[in-house]
Amino acid sequence: MSPVGDASKIDLSQLDLSGVNLRHANLSKANLSNVNLVYADLQFANLQGANLTGADLRGVKLNNADLTYANLLNANLAHAKLSYTHLANANLTNAKLANAELSYARLTNANFTNAILAHANLRFTNLCGANLSNTNLVQAILSN
Repeated sequence: MSPVGDASKIDLSQLDLSGVNLRHANLSKANLSNVNLVYADLQFANLQGANLTGADLRGVKLNNADLTYANLLNANLAHAKLSYTHLANANLTNAKLANAELSYARLTNANFTNAILAHANLRFTNLCGANLSNTNLVQAILSN
């Protein structure tokens, strides 16, 4: 059970929520633009269609979260934990995912244009239909 219950469509933009526990939270279609969620726990959270434009998500735990159709334009997800996360149809244009853990993530039709995935772990991810135009994949782990 989430400590916040149903917070769908809530506006949390520009807040400092670093380190907060939002496990299993329903934040679908929430406005989280420019929010600070550094080292927050969002495992199993529902973030479908959420606006995370410019969000600081460094070191965040998003394992098993649903970010389908989420907007992560210019978001910083360096060192984030995203194993088994659903990012289908998400917008990650210009996102920073250096050293992120994305093993087993569902990235179908996600937009990674100009994103940084250097040193990211992409083992066993589903990248079918993903846009990787101008994406930095230097030393990313792509092997199964």
